Amino acid sequence: MHSYSLAIVLLAGTALALPPRFHAAVKPSCPIVFDGRIPVGTAPTSFDTYATATYFNPDYVKNLTTKWSEILKFPTVDPSRFDGTDYIPLEVTVNDKSIFQTQNGFRRAGLQFLKDTSDGPGTVGVKTLHWSVRQDAARPLNLTHEYLNAWHEAADYSSNQIQFQAGQIIGGSAADKNNFKILNRSGKSLYSVAIDKTNWQNFAIKLDYNQNQVQIYYSVGAAALKSVAGPVAADISGGGQFQLGILKKPTGTSDVVNGGYQEKNLNEGQIYGGLFLEDSADGCVTL
Repeated sequence: MHSYSLAIVLLAGTALALPPRFHAAVKPSCPIVFDGRIPVGTAPTSFDTYATATYFNPDYVKNLTTKWSEILKFPTVDPSRFDGTDYIPLEVTVNDKSIFQTQNGFRRAGLQFLKDTSDGPGTVGVKTLHWSVRQDAARPLNLTHEYLNAWHEAADYSSNQIQFQAGQIIGGSAADKNNFKILNRSGKSLYSVAIDKTNWQNFAIKLDYNQNQVQIYYSVGAAALKSVAGPVAADISGGGQFQLGILKKPTGTSDVVNGGYQEKNLNEGQIYGGLFLEDSADGCVTL
């Protein structure tokens, strides 16, 4: 265990310090295509405009009258495996106002990499998306709902080629509602693991656009990633963009985009760390 001291950083009126426990960050070993790791000292307002945004699109995907600095939190928790002392965790939150355009059935706030485009480098060759998640006891997810937390949406918006989900899948059993699930385009489960309420959970998914295959990696805490599923055939054609955050679906309707039930006074969040997309040509994957 290492010890260290750092000056308290004041962000958005909240006193924040790096977490009291520390492990040396694992640096990506493959070329980074999109980097969503947030350096220590980053101001929340830097997410709000194209003039200051460095990591994520300031306009999408969220309520267009709400600023990212009102949505994102910087929680004081241990760093994730790929963050260490150089980067800070980032929490995406949703509330009653988290409605994108006229999608009144959803509560939604999804980060898009700043330079990600529907026909850009994230859609060709072999790429690996990394993300770590941690639960916020003060803003728990209501797992009777279905959540999208990380996904790649096709360029024509007709489907998600790959989707990382939590909660009870609409039309499915409640037996695995407490699991994270990675599904393919048709909704078939490729991997499932229980949601850990206290530790970081680290995921990576290798997307081989050349072979239409995916491979999934997973670990807990500071442990190295291990392959847990695949390579397996999956239709990941059609271009598109990545999103990471929360898309909470309603209950009680078949028209989930426009209607259904959502609780009032909503206050939910998902903590993220170690966000990046790397080039996995020649089999390179950071573990």
